[in-house]
Amino acid sequence: MRVVLAEDLFLLRDGLVRMLEAFGFEILAAVESGPELSKALAELEPDVAVVDVRLPPSHTDEGLQCALAARRARPGLPVLVLSQHVEQLYARELLADGNGGVGYLLKDRVFDAEQFIDAVRRVAAGGTAMDPQVISQLLSRRARDEPMGGLTPREREVMELMAQGRSNAAIAAQLVVTERAVAKHTSNIFAKLGLPVSDDDNRRVLAVLAYLDHG
Repeated sequence: MRVVLAEDLFLLRDGLVRMLEAFGFEILAAVESGPELSKALAELEPDVAVVDVRLPPSHTDEGLQCALAARRARPGLPVLVLSQHVEQLYARELLADGNGGVGYLLKDRVFDAEQFIDAVRRVAAGGTAMDPQVISQLLSRRARDEPMGGLTPREREVMELMAQGRSNAAIAAQLVVTERAVAKHTSNIFAKLGLPVSDDDNRRVLAVLAYLDHG
């Protein structure tokens, strides 16, 4: 799997490169600035981009803006964003096109290599990998929105775990219920969000995107 990585801190960038390579990823480019990231994404066409939000020269939202521009040029380009803080506007903008293949992780809440690598793989496969704290802030802002407000508290819990990329089995274990109960909740969620019958993985992504980006 081919990766473009953008991180301005040398030690963190080098550490991410070594970790990704140890798990079999091919690093096409590891860059430290917005202009370098834009060039790498346009020329190398990676399978996934791992991008710090704040990059030189502006040190504001340079990394995310480059990633968003790349997704406009290549719809569905998988992007995993790394950030120090929850930036609601950034998360919403990343989710807005509805193409999937998006993730948003807080750096200080990634606790081991397996967690990070799993998130990269899920995003590269077109899924989602959202930090629970990001989800919580987005959901609290939209708790009264329709049709989102029609979801039950349990369905909202299931949605949160779906957004993290959890399988039905993992959700069942987390909520201490049966997989059959989780399947029923997900079916209800799809129906309430008006998602047509299709591939289940695709509907899970669409449900998460519709839920997090509903405005």
